[in-house]
Amino acid sequence: MTRHSHRKRRPIAVLSLLLTVVAMVLGPAPSSSAESDWWTPPARPAPDSQINVTGEPFKGTDSQGQVRGFVDAHNHLMSNEAFGGRLICGKTFSELGIADALKDCPEHYPDGSLAIFDFITKGGDGRHDPNGWPTFKDWPAHDSLTHQQNYYAWVERAWRGGQRVLVNDLVTNGVICSVYFFKDRSCDEMTSIRLQAQKTYDMQAFIDKMYGGPGKGWFRIVTDSAQAREVIQQGKLAVVLGVETSEPFGCKQILDIAQCSKADIDRGLDELHKLGVRSMFLCHKFDNALCGVRFDSGTLGTAINVGQFLSTGTFWKTEKCTGPQHDNPIGLASAPQAEKRLPPGVEVPSYANDAQCNTRGLTELGEYAVRGMMKRKMMLEIDHMGVKAAGRAFDIFESESYPGVISSHSWMDLNWTERVYRLGGFIAQYMHGAEGFSEEAKRTDALREKYNVGYGYGTDMNGVGGWPGPRGADTPNPVRYPFRSADGSAVIDKQTTGERTWDINTDGAAHYGLVPDWLEDIRIVGGKGVVDDLFRGAESYLDTWKASESHKAGVNLAAGSSTSASSSEWSLFTSYAPDRAVDGNADTRWASDWSDDQWLRIDLGAPSLIKRVTLNWERAYGKAYRIEVSTDGTNWQSVWSTTAGDGGLDTAQFTGTSARYVRVHGTQRGTGWGYSLHEVGVYSS
Repeated sequence: MTRHSHRKRRPIAVLSLLLTVVAMVLGPAPSSSAESDWWTPPARPAPDSQINVTGEPFKGTDSQGQVRGFVDAHNHLMSNEAFGGRLICGKTFSELGIADALKDCPEHYPDGSLAIFDFITKGGDGRHDPNGWPTFKDWPAHDSLTHQQNYYAWVERAWRGGQRVLVNDLVTNGVICSVYFFKDRSCDEMTSIRLQAQKTYDMQAFIDKMYGGPGKGWFRIVTDSAQAREVIQQGKLAVVLGVETSEPFGCKQILDIAQCSKADIDRGLDELHKLGVRSMFLCHKFDNALCGVRFDSGTLGTAINVGQFLSTGTFWKTEKCTGPQHDNPIGLASAPQAEKRLPPGVEVPSYANDAQCNTRGLTELGEYAVRGMMKRKMMLEIDHMGVKAAGRAFDIFESESYPGVISSHSWMDLNWTERVYRLGGFIAQYMHGAEGFSEEAKRTDALREKYNVGYGYGTDMNGVGGWPGPRGADTPNPVRYPFRSADGSAVIDKQTTGERTWDINTDGAAHYGLVPDWLEDIRIVGGKGVVDDLFRGAESYLDTWKASESHKAGVNLAAGSSTSASSSEWSLFTSYAPDRAVDGNADTRWASDWSDDQWLRIDLGAPSLIKRVTLNWERAYGKAYRIEVSTDGTNWQSVWSTTAGDGGLDTAQFTGTSARYVRVHGTQRGTGWGYSLHEVGVYSS
């Protein structure tokens, strides 16, 4: 009975086995399908944009244990919520679907006649087809600065193409909001920043919902480098919150009088940190109570200078630069529409060609904010700072060996490049065309090799900047579709949304979904080496972030030490004794007699490892001086020297040396006075 039954069932068993084998050959079993297709949402809205990428997103690390992937260090996902809510048209996502998300501002209908900001930024008369979904006849486009470019599905395509870090800079400008004709909300900058932060978290929840619940989507907001590394190892996109606004914490200045206090700065930094912000600009476009800006040029520069006057009561002021770095030339181009806003009799001033630096540097409140960011382990965005302000910020970071400096979109003087890398910071280039981007990447290639760092790009999408145009259908070396991603895991075809299909060759970088296409264009034009450096960007960005988080203030070995000097200036009212340079009080100082060969000696009390000496000069500084060390106070060894001192805060770094005595030996004064130091710091790290 048993054997008979077994014989009857055998053909069924064989058939079952065959079907199982066929199923294994043709495709995965249902239980493994969910895991292998984890990147495909089971509940994507319909209708919606296509992604047009196949292949599993890469996970894990490389053979050296480093994460892989591209970094967009500067994007504006939520700027449609900024500037009063009607400057950038369309949304990054909508619960009502793509037709609601990708539609124009109401005043742009029916033909763009009232698209005022559109014709201000693009020229012409602003007329365009306002319809987005499903036709997209006129937007998004590489030269349309007022329409949504960051729709969530386009960001998804960039992630599928190999991007693993996206910095979402929360951005707004109260003056632009106040003077623009159309708005539907408050112009208060901090109110807008809070809203944009919340909308970014809402977007995360929106994507999570498609994938089955909290934490399951590919869009992950991260608040520390370890969390970011884990997200990238899972093959997902780490999203970092930044801030780029003109008057953070209400820190504007009116007629050069600060409208905020140190308490306001502390409250503001604490609030931003709680929101998840980990990098920020201290000034942007307008001089504020914290720092002076790096100017804009041409017509735009004139318009922004008008805005500066309307906001602060003062125009930009310039002076001759003291070093090779300089701010952008302001130029004398007219901006009639903006200039009409000036009061009667007030005109934009002219500027001397040989005076190209902003007179306003990093203010006392600005220094307080920089040090406040350091305490909170936040990264400072150096772009948009005038060189005078940026130079002082670098001085502070170098004095503390703090690595958290970012240049995210080509607004830093390029002469600072090695200074950023020496600190341990990170640099990204603006999203220029493939030729220009590749040329600039190669110019700084030797420095990246020297410091063993990767590279990034800053798309500045929705940032009113303009993006790479098409190289043309007849270019001899076009992007050929489909193509493989940089790591080889994905196959990327032309991107289609609704009735429109984009081609990087003929459309340029019209929206965020074309970032992978732009990277392929760079590979073709600039070569694999440029893309390889970009693909190392995620690891380098996280290295800078982690080093900032791990930073500890060094112990000042000189504090309270015994001191002596070659001389001390005499005064009836105060003391300029040498111990004033190590008393921890920045309001006191040692000052020498008014002659060149002078020195200040510090006895650390016992031999110590010395690697760094910081000098906070008073106005009477040393142009030529050296740092000397000794074990016995008699025999001296020079470990560092300069003949180009310019005062301010200097940091001398050198190979670690064991010594008990440190001497600052001045050989040439920078002024007619002597040498004068508020504080000297000696460190082992």
